[in-house]
Amino acid sequence: MKVCALAGAILLLALSQNAHARWPGQADDYRQLTKVTALPVALDPAFEFRKTKLFMMGAVPGRKTATFGAGAVKDPAILAEGSYRLFGAVTELDKRRRYGQYFDFFWRTKKDAPVTVRLEYRQDGLRSFTQAREVDYASTKGSRQTAFAIVGDDFFNDGRIIAWRCLLIVNGQIVAEDRSYLWR
Repeated sequence: MKVCALAGAILLLALSQNAHARWPGQADDYRQLTKVTALPVALDPAFEFRKTKLFMMGAVPGRKTATFGAGAVKDPAILAEGSYRLFGAVTELDKRRRYGQYFDFFWRTKKDAPVTVRLEYRQDGLRSFTQAREVDYASTKGSRQTAFAIVGDDFFNDGRIIAWRCLLIVNGQIVAEDRSYLWR
């Protein structure tokens, strides 16, 4: 019994010490850009987006009801995604911090290169103001996944995302792009 209690205490201590402990489906460590600058475009077939997965969860700003996805939930896969994103959230505050929009970009590169993945987006409450988040990969070749999440106060204060584009950047040039229909 004492061994189990000791093992549990050590496990809790290790988890509390881990600054990079993340909940399931949490976004990658990113940096928020203070100014979004235009970059030259040099599309390269060696870099490509394969798939994009978008998911919105929680109370949409301006509406009173909570939703998973796009309304009344009938598909078990949507319920599973919502449960996955909320795993470990115990209190209503924990859940509120996870409500928002999730972006999972699946991409691949045939060349070994340092790649920056940038998500540029506009939110309903900020209208035409463009924000951006970036994730850097020092040396990448093969298939990868990058996750971004606009959740919690970012989502509730500024509104849902109305337009977005995701870029693969190598040496300061855009080599691949994926965008929403409303992006211009």
